[in-house]
Amino acid sequence: MLEQLSVFLENQPGRLAHLCRTLGDAGVNMRALMVADTQEFGVVRIICDRPQAGKTALESAGFGVSVAEVVGVEVPDVPGGLADILEALGEQGINVEYAYCFIEPGMTGAVDVLKVDDGRAREVLESAGYRVLRPEDLYVPDDDG
Repeated sequence: MLEQLSVFLENQPGRLAHLCRTLGDAGVNMRALMVADTQEFGVVRIICDRPQAGKTALESAGFGVSVAEVVGVEVPDVPGGLADILEALGEQGINVEYAYCFIEPGMTGAVDVLKVDDGRAREVLESAGYRVLRPEDLYVPDDDG
């Protein structure tokens, strides 16, 4: 499983820039960023190269942040590649709560990040022949808060 930072953020000018600057000043490099918003707040989801260091930096700057475990899977770069992965999960009754994609240099396809409600997702995807990513495939697993 990958570690993803989730940050609750007020929907105000400059808040997202402050979040990104905080990570940058801490030497934390983002691999992926996804923002879902409402009228008053947003949820920012981040895959970064040092998740625990990122969490510590954001907390020190006053941000509300949590770490969630998500599944990262390499999605073949073909029409319907993502649909195939989602169907494999759905056939086993595994719900996807949310997902987002990004490109990682050196990989043959995109990386899809999935928040699932079932611990069997990794096994199901690997059994179907997909490459499920380990933290080491994308970042340095750290424990230096």
